[in-house]
Amino acid sequence: MRPLSEFAPAARAGIRGVFLDIDDTLTTRGRLTAVAYLALEKLKRQGLLVIPVTGRPAGWCDHIARMWPVDGVVGENGAFYFTYDTVQNKLLKRFVSQENAGGEERAARKGRLAEIAAHILHEVPGTALASDQGYREAGIAIDFCEDVPPLPRAAVERIATLMREAGLTAKISSIHVNGWFGDYDKLSTTRLFMRERFGIDLDSAKDAFVFVGDSPNDAPMFGYFPYAVGVANVRDFIGTMPALPAFVTGKDCGEGFAEVVKILTEARSGRQNMG
Repeated sequence: MRPLSEFAPAARAGIRGVFLDIDDTLTTRGRLTAVAYLALEKLKRQGLLVIPVTGRPAGWCDHIARMWPVDGVVGENGAFYFTYDTVQNKLLKRFVSQENAGGEERAARKGRLAEIAAHILHEVPGTALASDQGYREAGIAIDFCEDVPPLPRAAVERIATLMREAGLTAKISSIHVNGWFGDYDKLSTTRLFMRERFGIDLDSAKDAFVFVGDSPNDAPMFGYFPYAVGVANVRDFIGTMPALPAFVTGKDCGEGFAEVVKILTEARSGRQNMG
């Protein structure tokens, strides 16, 4: 990982949009600070696309898509995307793997997820269902440090292993282990969202976008985007991720995110002034 200062000015000026994780990337110790929220506003004022890509649940994402200065949100590690259509004045929801499932199938899936969660809580002492579980549509989240005392890394890995043994896809964030049925992830649904809503093929345009994240469930995005940035606390996960970001900020969490926004908006303002 290189210092953010090595992100070439010409490349910064060509950025069209920013994808970002939320927990411990935009937020700081669980809080959305004024500095971080203002950074989102600055991106929108400059005309960049802004899309959070998060493990957080559908209930939260409904609010984010409606209320935040964003162009949409990818939630539950890629289970869906939500975007607010200002022409229709309507929240549009696109679920990746559940749209064709009948009511009985969805109920059976949720029942099986509840069984798996109960097994994990029994097998790994100190864990708990994430406090936002009631707002989830497509998976389970096991808390290992948000509302419970932090668990050792071995316990966190054990949670992920139990999920995989039960047939789930499992990803570790900075606060939860998320599990779901299906082979989608943050990256696959981000690509779908951009293609369906904006007509953008990210495979050919990924050098025009930045992703900012901090933890193992961001690894697919880190490996895909040439201009991926980790906020400084990403260093806590070195050695546990298959891919690291190209750049790293000097500061942690929301202040690190604000660093990224500063260099992008300054580069964009400079380009507009020159043009």
